Amino acid sequence: MTATQAEPTLARPYKIPESVLVVIHTPQLEVLMMERADRPGFWQCVTGSKDALDEPLMATAVREVAEETGIVVGLPDLPLSSLRDWQLANVYEIYPVWRHRYAPGVTHNTEHVFGLTVPAGTPVRLAPREHLQYRWLPWREAADLCFSPSNAEAVLQLPRFTAEGQGG
Repeated sequence: MTATQAEPTLARPYKIPESVLVVIHTPQLEVLMMERADRPGFWQCVTGSKDALDEPLMATAVREVAEETGIVVGLPDLPLSSLRDWQLANVYEIYPVWRHRYAPGVTHNTEHVFGLTVPAGTPVRLAPREHLQYRWLPWREAADLCFSPSNAEAVLQLPRFTAEGQGG
């Protein structure tokens, strides 16, 4: 191999343009917000793409919550029933700064919204490559902090979905 030839590298697979948004909150409607490591000042809830086309959305949500926060859904103290599929989907244009992660020509993503109720005081262990810091905020303040309009709208829906879950 000459000095001008590139060594072969393992191609990083493109992201699947189908993702989850998980609004993690306490029964008192305090919402977990995290600051992105790759974009300081951009705050969000848990988000992440499917790892495989056939990965169930619930599995994507459970995996992303564990990866980004260290919160494990499915343990006795946080049963799978704590995670609710809100049956909402947002289709949005992928910000140009992140389009390189997707196959050429992919410009839109479908995001499925979930809510996860956790006890107040639930410990959070951030993935340092993904997030710099976190805050628990009242839901209205959390919505105001979101950089993404779809994330802000999901947080604003929180009281409606928690009331439905309580039979209200």
